Amino acid sequence: MTTETPHANPKAEPVSNAVKDPDDWTTGGEKMTGAQASYLKTLSEEAGEPDAYSPDLTKAEASKTIDALQEKTGRGS
Repeated sequence: MTTETPHANPKAEPVSNAVKDPDDWTTGGEKMTGAQASYLKTLSEEAGEPDAYSPDLTKAEASKTIDALQEKTGRGS
């Protein structure tokens, strides 16, 4: 069995599991972060969907909503 040794600078060469579905996050059910809340508020206003922002969103829900609004506003490209 061979084990892959992590790169000395993980950000320079991310491993294959670095991007996970928000539904699979262990902390996805926790309250969204302040950064998520701020960005989501801005995106929801830019997209003309102020109801997309709710202070009660979880980290996973906020991430999915941010992805959808980035797509709509073109900010994600």
